[in-house]
Amino acid sequence: MMNLNQEGIKNLTRVDRIKIINSVSGIKPANLIGTISEDGIANVAIFSSVVHLGSDPALLGFILRPTGEVPRNTFDNILANHSYTINHIHPDFIKNAHYTSAKFDKDISEFEKCNLEEEYIATIKAPFVKQSCFKMGMEFREALPIKLNDTILVVGEIVHLIMPDALVNGDDDINLEHTNAVGISGLNSYYSVSKIGEFPYARIHEVPKF
Repeated sequence: MMNLNQEGIKNLTRVDRIKIINSVSGIKPANLIGTISEDGIANVAIFSSVVHLGSDPALLGFILRPTGEVPRNTFDNILANHSYTINHIHPDFIKNAHYTSAKFDKDISEFEKCNLEEEYIATIKAPFVKQSCFKMGMEFREALPIKLNDTILVVGEIVHLIMPDALVNGDDDINLEHTNAVGISGLNSYYSVSKIGEFPYARIHEVPKF
Protein backbone atom coordinates (compact mmCIF):
# COMPACT_ATOMS: atom_id res chain seq x y z
CA MET A 1 0.00 0.00 0.00
CA MET A 2 1.35 3.44 -0.94
CA ASN A 3 2.24 5.54 2.11
CA LEU A 4 3.53 9.04 1.32
CA ASN A 5 4.54 11.72 3.80
CA GLN A 6 4.90 15.39 2.83
CA GLU A 7 8.43 14.88 1.52
CA GLY A 8 7.34 11.85 -0.48
CA ILE A 9 4.55 13.85 -2.12
CA LYS A 10 6.97 16.65 -3.01
CA ASN A 11 9.42 14.15 -4.52
CA LEU A 12 6.88 12.69 -6.93
CA THR A 13 7.37 13.59 -10.57
CA ARG A 14 5.23 16.53 -11.66
CA VAL A 15 2.96 14.29 -13.71
CA ASP A 16 2.54 11.69 -10.96
CA ARG A 17 1.84 14.38 -8.38
CA ILE A 18 -0.79 16.02 -10.59
CA LYS A 19 -2.51 12.68 -11.27
CA ILE A 20 -2.51 11.53 -7.66
CA ILE A 21 -3.45 14.79 -5.92
CA ASN A 22 -6.16 15.50 -8.49
CA SER A 23 -7.69 12.13 -7.60
CA VAL A 24 -7.47 11.99 -3.80
CA SER A 25 -10.65 14.03 -3.20
CA GLY A 26 -12.67 11.38 -5.02
CA ILE A 27 -15.11 11.72 -7.90
CA LYS A 28 -15.81 15.36 -8.71
CA PRO A 29 -18.66 16.82 -10.77
CA ALA A 30 -17.96 17.27 -14.48
CA ASN A 31 -19.19 20.58 -15.85
CA LEU A 32 -18.76 22.81 -18.85
CA ILE A 33 -18.59 26.53 -18.13
CA GLY A 34 -19.82 28.72 -20.95
CA THR A 35 -18.86 32.36 -21.41
CA ILE A 36 -18.75 34.94 -24.20
CA SER A 37 -16.15 37.60 -24.95
CA GLU A 38 -16.77 41.28 -25.53
CA ASP A 39 -16.15 40.51 -29.21
CA GLY A 40 -18.97 37.95 -29.20
CA ILE A 41 -16.78 34.82 -29.31
CA ALA A 42 -18.35 31.97 -27.34
CA ASN A 43 -16.03 30.07 -25.01
CA VAL A 44 -16.65 26.78 -23.23
CA ALA A 45 -14.27 24.90 -20.94
CA ILE A 46 -14.41 21.81 -18.75
CA PHE A 47 -14.08 22.19 -14.97
CA SER A 48 -14.08 19.63 -12.17
CA SER A 49 -13.97 22.12 -9.30
CA VAL A 50 -17.56 23.42 -9.14
CA VAL A 51 -18.73 23.37 -5.51
CA HIS A 52 -21.87 24.31 -3.59
CA LEU A 53 -21.33 27.35 -1.34
CA GLY A 54 -24.83 28.10 -0.09
CA SER A 55 -28.54 27.89 -0.88
CA ASP A 56 -29.79 31.35 0.14
CA PRO A 57 -28.54 33.02 -1.93
CA ALA A 58 -27.89 30.13 -4.31
CA LEU A 59 -24.11 30.27 -4.63
CA LEU A 60 -21.65 28.06 -6.48
CA GLY A 61 -17.90 28.42 -6.70
CA PHE A 62 -15.18 27.06 -8.94
CA ILE A 63 -11.40 27.21 -8.89
CA LEU A 64 -9.25 28.85 -11.56
CA ARG A 65 -5.67 27.72 -11.96
CA PRO A 66 -2.76 30.11 -11.25
CA THR A 67 -2.32 33.26 -13.31
CA GLY A 68 0.02 32.71 -16.25
CA GLU A 69 -0.13 28.90 -16.09
CA VAL A 70 -2.86 28.59 -18.71
CA PRO A 71 -4.95 31.07 -20.72
CA ARG A 72 -7.76 32.48 -18.59
CA ASN A 73 -10.31 33.25 -21.29
CA THR A 74 -13.13 32.00 -19.06
CA PHE A 75 -12.26 34.42 -16.26
CA ASP A 76 -11.62 37.34 -18.61
CA ASN A 77 -15.06 36.82 -20.17
CA ILE A 78 -16.74 36.56 -16.76
CA LEU A 79 -15.14 39.80 -15.60
CA ALA A 80 -16.21 41.50 -18.82
CA ASN A 81 -19.84 40.38 -18.78
CA HIS A 82 -20.51 39.14 -15.22
CA SER A 83 -22.37 36.27 -16.89
CA TYR A 84 -21.56 32.58 -17.33
CA THR A 85 -23.26 29.20 -17.43
CA ILE A 86 -22.56 25.87 -15.75
CA ASN A 87 -23.66 22.80 -17.71
CA HIS A 88 -23.60 19.16 -16.60
CA ILE A 89 -21.79 16.74 -18.86
CA HIS A 90 -23.48 13.54 -20.06
CA PRO A 91 -21.99 10.36 -21.55
CA ASP A 92 -22.91 11.14 -25.16
CA PHE A 93 -20.57 14.14 -25.31
CA ILE A 94 -17.78 13.32 -22.83
CA LYS A 95 -15.15 13.28 -25.56
CA ASN A 96 -16.28 16.65 -26.93
CA ALA A 97 -16.26 18.12 -23.42
CA HIS A 98 -12.82 16.72 -22.59
CA TYR A 99 -11.11 18.41 -25.52
CA THR A 100 -12.35 21.86 -24.50
CA SER A 101 -9.41 21.72 -22.06
CA ALA A 102 -6.99 22.26 -24.96
CA LYS A 103 -5.27 25.67 -24.96
CA PHE A 104 -7.22 27.35 -27.75
CA ASP A 105 -6.52 31.00 -28.58
CA LYS A 106 -9.07 33.45 -27.24
CA ASP A 107 -10.40 34.20 -30.72
CA ILE A 108 -11.29 30.53 -31.35
CA SER A 109 -14.56 29.08 -30.05
CA GLU A 110 -14.36 25.71 -28.33
CA PHE A 111 -18.02 25.25 -29.18
CA GLU A 112 -17.08 25.10 -32.85
CA LYS A 113 -13.84 23.16 -32.49
CA CYS A 114 -15.34 20.52 -30.17
CA ASN A 115 -18.71 20.23 -31.93
CA LEU A 116 -20.79 21.55 -29.06
CA GLU A 117 -23.85 23.68 -29.73
CA GLU A 118 -24.50 27.09 -28.19
CA GLU A 119 -27.91 27.85 -26.72
CA TYR A 120 -29.10 31.24 -25.47
CA ILE A 121 -32.00 32.57 -23.42
CA ALA A 122 -33.05 36.20 -23.18
CA THR A 123 -32.02 36.81 -19.57
CA ILE A 124 -28.50 35.27 -19.73
CA LYS A 125 -25.80 36.76 -21.95
CA ALA A 126 -23.48 33.75 -21.81
CA PRO A 127 -24.14 30.61 -23.88
CA PHE A 128 -25.49 27.36 -22.47
CA VAL A 129 -24.45 23.99 -23.88
CA LYS A 130 -27.47 22.75 -25.80
CA GLN A 131 -26.51 19.07 -25.40
CA SER A 132 -26.75 19.36 -21.61
CA CYS A 133 -30.13 18.78 -19.95
CA PHE A 134 -29.09 20.23 -16.57
CA LYS A 135 -27.72 23.77 -16.70
CA MET A 136 -27.45 26.96 -14.69
CA GLY A 137 -27.24 30.60 -15.66
CA MET A 138 -24.82 32.35 -13.32
CA GLU A 139 -24.21 35.93 -12.24
CA PHE A 140 -20.66 36.70 -11.10
CA ARG A 141 -20.49 37.88 -7.48
CA GLU A 142 -16.82 37.91 -6.39
CA ALA A 143 -13.37 36.45 -6.94
CA LEU A 144 -11.35 35.36 -3.92
CA PRO A 145 -7.59 34.88 -4.36
CA ILE A 146 -6.05 31.88 -2.61
CA LYS A 147 -2.53 33.02 -1.75
CA LEU A 148 -1.10 29.59 -0.98
CA ASN A 149 -1.10 28.53 -4.63
CA ASP A 150 -2.21 31.62 -6.59
CA THR A 151 -5.53 30.10 -7.59
CA ILE A 152 -8.83 32.00 -7.55
CA LEU A 153 -12.19 30.96 -6.15
CA VAL A 154 -14.83 32.43 -8.45
CA VAL A 155 -18.19 32.84 -6.73
CA GLY A 156 -21.44 33.21 -8.65
CA GLU A 157 -25.17 33.14 -7.96
CA ILE A 158 -27.59 30.88 -9.80
CA VAL A 159 -30.06 33.19 -11.51
CA HIS A 160 -31.57 30.68 -13.92
CA LEU A 161 -31.96 26.91 -13.49
CA ILE A 162 -32.89 24.46 -16.24
CA MET A 163 -33.41 20.75 -15.49
CA PRO A 164 -35.85 17.96 -16.33
CA ASP A 165 -39.16 18.02 -14.43
CA ALA A 166 -38.75 14.33 -13.59
CA LEU A 167 -35.75 15.08 -11.37
CA VAL A 168 -37.88 16.76 -8.72
CA ASN A 169 -40.30 14.26 -7.19
CA GLY A 170 -42.03 15.26 -3.95
CA ASP A 171 -39.61 15.41 -1.01
CA ASP A 172 -36.92 13.34 -2.71
CA ASP A 173 -33.52 14.76 -3.52
CA ILE A 174 -32.63 15.41 -7.15
CA ASN A 175 -31.60 12.07 -8.65
CA LEU A 176 -28.64 12.77 -10.90
CA GLU A 177 -28.62 9.16 -12.07
CA HIS A 178 -31.68 10.00 -14.18
CA THR A 179 -29.71 12.55 -16.20
CA ASN A 180 -26.68 10.30 -16.68
CA ALA A 181 -24.53 12.78 -14.79
CA VAL A 182 -20.79 12.35 -15.26
CA GLY A 183 -17.95 12.69 -12.75
CA ILE A 184 -14.20 13.21 -13.12
CA SER A 185 -11.22 11.82 -11.25
CA GLY A 186 -7.71 13.05 -11.91
CA LEU A 187 -7.19 14.82 -15.21
CA ASN A 188 -8.84 12.57 -17.75
CA SER A 189 -10.86 9.74 -16.17
CA TYR A 190 -14.66 9.91 -16.34
CA TYR A 191 -17.23 8.04 -14.28
CA SER A 192 -20.97 7.48 -14.39
CA VAL A 193 -23.14 8.28 -11.37
CA SER A 194 -25.30 5.61 -9.72
CA LYS A 195 -27.53 6.18 -6.72
CA ILE A 196 -26.72 3.61 -4.03
CA GLY A 197 -28.70 4.83 -1.03
CA GLU A 198 -31.04 7.40 0.46
CA PHE A 199 -31.53 8.30 4.11
CA PRO A 200 -33.71 10.81 6.03
CA TYR A 201 -32.43 14.17 7.22
CA ALA A 202 -30.17 13.32 10.17
CA ARG A 203 -31.57 14.22 13.60
CA ILE A 204 -29.91 13.31 16.89
CA HIS A 205 -32.88 11.37 18.28
CA GLU A 206 -33.17 9.36 15.06
CA VAL A 207 -29.57 8.16 14.82
CA PRO A 208 -29.69 4.34 14.69
CA LYS A 209 -27.53 2.03 16.78
CA PHE A 210 -24.69 0.69 14.67
